[in-house]
Amino acid sequence: MFIVPKEREVPQGVVIPSPVKDNREMITSNWRSKRPYMKYLDKCNLCRNCYIFCPDGCWTVDEENEVVVWNADFCKGCLICVTECSAKALDAADELDFDGGVIRLEKSF
Repeated sequence: MFIVPKEREVPQGVVIPSPVKDNREMITSNWRSKRPYMKYLDKCNLCRNCYIFCPDGCWTVDEENEVVVWNADFCKGCLICVTECSAKALDAADELDFDGGVIRLEKSF
C-alpha cells in the first residue's frame, strides 16, 4: 500500500492550478482538428463543468464578468467540455473555420 505524506495530500476532485499559470513553452494545441466554442452565451449557467472536466485546464472562470474563458493554446480538441456542458451552450466546430486555426501552417516541415 502506498502512503501519501500528510503535507502532500490533495483533496479528491479538485483542480490544482499550475504554479506558472500559462507556460508558453508547453503549447500543445497544434494537432487539434475541432475546437469548442461558446455557441449560446445566453444559455451558459456557469455550471463550471467545462472548467471541472477539462483534462488540460483550458477553461477559467472570469468571476467579475461572469463568463468562462477558453484558452486555445492548450486545448487538444477532446471536446469533453462540449459533452459535459449542462446548458448545451458549447458546441464544436472545425478548426479551419476560425482565423488562425492551428492546422494552418506558415511553412512546411
